[in-house]
Formats: sequence, structure tokens, C-alpha cells
Amino acid sequence: MTRRDVIFPAGRADIYKKMGYSAAVRSGDFLFVSGQVGSLEDGSAVADIGEQYRQAFRNLKAVLAAAGCTFDDVVDITSFHVDPEANMHHFAAAKAEVFGAEPYPNWTAVGVTWLGGFQFEIKVIARIPERSRA
Repeated sequence: MTRRDVIFPAGRADIYKKMGYSAAVRSGDFLFVSGQVGSLEDGSAVADIGEQYRQAFRNLKAVLAAAGCTFDDVVDITSFHVDPEANMHHFAAAKAEVFGAEPYPNWTAVGVTWLGGFQFEIKVIARIPERSRA
């Protein structure tokens, strides 16, 4: 079996290892990023819901950067929302800060009942740029 090529953002590997998963796995030209939430470095949730969405995108940015990617390399988004009817405007605002112009990546939104104390989770697939492939 081939060993997984795993990616961890600086300073956060212990959180992932504690829970038994990787922040991202590189496979060929693609990066598969695990769901990112609005957590602080200690794993606790950001209290303000709007800021929790923005923090999730900052955490996502850190994982992408660890693999040599940016938001421009994201081709597919799946987002999970507790109470999407009440909170989708928070997602829309945070998403517009990151993906504010066309062409947009694919996007699938899913309403869920529980995310371990978080209101939102985002996972993505990114194409790794040639300069970062090694």
C-alpha cells in the first residue's frame, strides 16, 4: 500500500492527530481537504457566528497554503450548515470575501443537525499548481 501524502497546517497537526485524521491528503494533482470549522488553535469554537464562518475560511486557507495552493486552486466545495435558513447569509458573506469573482468553484451545500458545537464546516478539493507538485 502506498503511504498517504498528508498535509498539516503549521501549528495545528496535534489537533488532527488527536482525532485520527489528516487536514488534507495529496493524491496526484489533487488536494482533498478535510472539513474545516471556525476553530481557534486549541480547537474551541469562535463564539461569534459570523466570525466562526470567517475563521473556517482562514483555517482552510492555512491548509491550502501548506500544500502550495490558494483559493484560486479550489475546484469543488462542499459546505455543511446547522440551521442554513438562519445562517446562510454568514456563509455568503465569508464566501464572497474569498471567492468574490468568477469563475467560481463547484459548490454543494448540505443542511445538518450537528457539527460538534460549530455552525458550519467546509471541505474542498483543489488542483495542486505545477509549481507545488513534487
